[in-house]
Amino acid sequence: MFLKVLCVLALCAVAAVFAEEGHSSQYIFKHDGHHIPVHIHDKHHHHHHVDYYTHPKYKYEYKVKNPHTGDHKTHHEHRDGDSVKGEYSFKQPDGTYRHVHYHADKHTGYDKVIF
Repeated sequence: MFLKVLCVLALCAVAAVFAEEGHSSQYIFKHDGHHIPVHIHDKHHHHHHVDYYTHPKYKYEYKVKNPHTGDHKTHHEHRDGDSVKGEYSFKQPDGTYRHVHYHADKHTGYDKVIF
């Protein structure tokens, strides 16, 4: 009986350690827009119907903070049409944080700023 109680207590202690290690969270939002039917006529005058999603749009966020392993990172991004904006950060091995802001679209391409 003593051995069974000891095993249960050891299992509870391991579960408590893993529960206190850190946390992570994630947030995702996606908006597909409305369907717009697109009618395509090929050179043989055949009619084709294609469903087309108009305006791509989404946002997401991701965070990890684990004081036990020292793993700290965040990332969030927002897309509205052809424009994508985002930011991510992480803790480097020397203890400093690296922050990166970025933006991409079809006119200017990809641009990032590192702090």
